[in-house]
Amino acid sequence: MTDAHPTLAHGDEYIAIYQGGPNDGQIDTRISTDGGFDTEITVLTAVGGKETLTDYNLVDFTEVGGKYHVNYAYDAKDSEPFDDPEDRGDRQ
Repeated sequence: MTDAHPTLAHGDEYIAIYQGGPNDGQIDTRISTDGGFDTEITVLTAVGGKETLTDYNLVDFTEVGGKYHVNYAYDAKDSEPFDDPEDRGDRQ
């Protein structure tokens, strides 16, 4: 793998894999609108019934079966704060 990003055609799909934060382990199919991957993604996430905006930054990518799988890491600094369900005690 190189640091250079491949060129995608407008409308090509790729798989976003979220690491960390409230979306940890979830995947999303995204569509290229500018010929590449998004370098950062802001996701509207429901945490405990409250919506919050969480930011993820591009880490790396791999090609699997002709489709790109792109890893994004949680950016706590730029995301809205949220209460982790594990930190709420008995209020789950």
